[in-house]
Amino acid sequence: MAELIEYKNLINDIIAKQILILGPDIVLLKARNVPGLKISNNGEVLDLAGDPQEILQHLIDEYIALSGQIVKNILNPVFAKYPDIKIK
Repeated sequence: MAELIEYKNLINDIIAKQILILGPDIVLLKARNVPGLKISNNGEVLDLAGDPQEILQHLIDEYIALSGQIVKNILNPVFAKYPDIKIK
């Protein structure tokens, strides 16, 4: 299983990429809907409380619900940087 720091880095990358596309308001709102994920006002992960894989998947699901397949296509290069973390 990937290290916690890798999950934090991946989530930071996802949030940063989404902010560029959708803007900070909706991106941070959706991230704050994820149980166990605590983020700063600029979108950096402060804490992951619980299973990081579940938190990651919930975050991805939140963004996919917003903009569907576009999110998956945009994030594929980000996911490629973290091959030890599996995405459903």
